[in-house]
Amino acid sequence: MFSYLKNNRFFAQIMDGMEDLGIAELTELGASDVQPTFRGLYFTADKATLYRINYSSRLVTRVLAPLVTFDCHSTKYLYKMARCIPWNDLFGLDETFMIMSNVSHSKIRHSQYAALIVKDAIADSFSEWFTRRPNVERIKPDVVFNLHIFNNKATIYLDTSGGSLHRRGYRKEAVDAPMRETLAASIIRLSGWDGSIPLYDPMCGSGTLLCEALMYYCRIPSGYLKESFGFEHLPDYDRAVWNAVKKQENNKIRELPEGLIAGSDSSPQAVAAARTNANRLQGGSRVKLKKLRYQDIPGIEGATIVCNPPYGIRMSKDQDLRLFFKEFGDFLKNRCRGSSAYVYFGERSLIKSVGLHPSWKRPLKNGPLDGRLVKYEMY
Repeated sequence: MFSYLKNNRFFAQIMDGMEDLGIAELTELGASDVQPTFRGLYFTADKATLYRINYSSRLVTRVLAPLVTFDCHSTKYLYKMARCIPWNDLFGLDETFMIMSNVSHSKIRHSQYAALIVKDAIADSFSEWFTRRPNVERIKPDVVFNLHIFNNKATIYLDTSGGSLHRRGYRKEAVDAPMRETLAASIIRLSGWDGSIPLYDPMCGSGTLLCEALMYYCRIPSGYLKESFGFEHLPDYDRAVWNAVKKQENNKIRELPEGLIAGSDSSPQAVAAARTNANRLQGGSRVKLKKLRYQDIPGIEGATIVCNPPYGIRMSKDQDLRLFFKEFGDFLKNRCRGSSAYVYFGERSLIKSVGLHPSWKRPLKNGPLDGRLVKYEMY
């Protein structure tokens, strides 16, 4: 029997620094006994809750179902234990698969080699049963397995998400260094915005913050555009329960009022990308977008402002970053009275250049960037 079947315990991967947000969200979605651990959260869930978390979580990156856990001090034993797993209960010959691996503080030192060992075990198992084997696919596999070895203890998981949940499916166009959807969703959540006042992004780029705000307000499930999920490969998968969960979540969707969400950018390419992406979502045509430098905006008063200003590789080399942020700080102070601004800094050293006193600062990573979300209140 697979491990998750014994106790209904699963593992949710989440970005560092977002554990408290993840605990709150998983609990809201029906999970129980949510416990933080290294790079994620363990939680207990029945089938409906597992499906709901994969379909509706805005912050979680992946949800993994543990198949087997064992002490592992050699690649020989890793292969032996992987051969014992009934892989044909999880996927078929004509489906593709991929192994993701992470190894640390163990006698097995190389993640890629450890993944190769498990791949060989899967291939040999199928070859023994059927005289041929399924193919490995690295781009869009039908099923994803995750191997984690830490302190010589190995766990093999099935990825119930079927790929990273940050890929919502609406982002068909992008600009340089786009913000991850899960990070954008975290910023919307941390802002406390509930739709009672307008939300505006004066440097919207390809519109990720605006799209996440739209999905949040309209209650569009994060997986609304996703075609399939990894939990459909679990041996206890229940299609009727999944259809009921999906219907229940979709019935919560509501319309976006005109003028509630808007944004602008100095780049026509960025505005066009944001329009394309927003239009992929229900209500996206009601998001107001225009080509406009923030310096030319008359004012943004009584609103929630969210933005991910350009930095580093997103700025041309001849631009003075510190001057840019000083001018932006002046804009907030002089033209955004009664508004609260939530500004994400990919480079923390630029925070002082704004020249405003922050209400608070929050560490939030965007891929390799150890950035900060900073709140400013303009009275």
